[in-house]
Amino acid sequence: MGDAISVKDLVVIYSDGTRAVDGISFNVQDGEFFGFLGPNGAGKSTTIKALTTLLRKTSGRVTVGGYDLDQSPKDIRESIGVLSQETSLDVDLTGRENLHLQGRLQQLRGTELDKRVIELLKLVQLEDVADKPAGRYSGGMRKRLDLASALIHRPRLLFLDEPTTGLDTQSRTAIWEYLEDLNRREGITIFLTTQYLEEADRICRQISVIDHGKLIADGSPSELKEGLGGDAIALTLDPPTRAKAREIIKAVRGISNVVDSDSGIVAYARNGGEIVAEVVTTLDRSGIRPTFLSISSPTLDDVFLKETGRRIRSDDLQRKETEPFIM
Repeated sequence: MGDAISVKDLVVIYSDGTRAVDGISFNVQDGEFFGFLGPNGAGKSTTIKALTTLLRKTSGRVTVGGYDLDQSPKDIRESIGVLSQETSLDVDLTGRENLHLQGRLQQLRGTELDKRVIELLKLVQLEDVADKPAGRYSGGMRKRLDLASALIHRPRLLFLDEPTTGLDTQSRTAIWEYLEDLNRREGITIFLTTQYLEEADRICRQISVIDHGKLIADGSPSELKEGLGGDAIALTLDPPTRAKAREIIKAVRGISNVVDSDSGIVAYARNGGEIVAEVVTTLDRSGIRPTFLSISSPTLDDVFLKETGRRIRSDDLQRKETEPFIM
């Protein structure tokens, strides 16, 4: 199995001097479902724009679909599909008309295009509303139509930049199911940027984590979480007690790692359920009492916390869907 994407020492510096991407290197294999994770401003969207020829890189070597980014940008554009954060539909056209328009832009014509439009409308379950204006679609429907548009020319690689941001849970679930099926059934390589870590954990087979333009971790979700050393014991503590509590917890047998969080400390242990009582008792002897304590399996957010000292947060996760529903 070869590389669908190869990135070596990629640097992107904006005109104001901002080093948005700072010498990152990674590979994505053919047929991979690859996750590119990080908070807002980490460099995810800049990277995807560079890989899809929408933004000129400053330096580094990149190949996409076997084509060199500098020498063959046209070939790259013909072999990829792109789904951005914002939908790019004509709201005055129907769903079917939007797909026909996108198909003609991709040099599809006649019966071939008609069959492909019908196939995609069925795939994204928009057959019943195909002849209604896209402006009357809900946010989830528009995103599904946008996905169909990105697939119209049967791309070998699909780039998805925060594809489900702002959608309700039901719509997000539907999008993920379509993508998993595409990857599994058709072998399309999928490059995904997202802040929905639980979903990336479930569907991505390989992940790279970026922060401030630099790669800070990579591997499979299980490898990244196993590197933390076990269950996550999160303790909320008063700020004046945190430094002392950290040293006390580090000394508890079985604790493999301790990191600071926004509200206190997170400790990792293979047998967290057994160790937590000793942690609480040891802190109590020193007059330190957590105001809240929880035990959970480690997550990709814990990976980010370990590497950066903070969690990935997004206001988008709280956003309510406001688009009008179809009438």
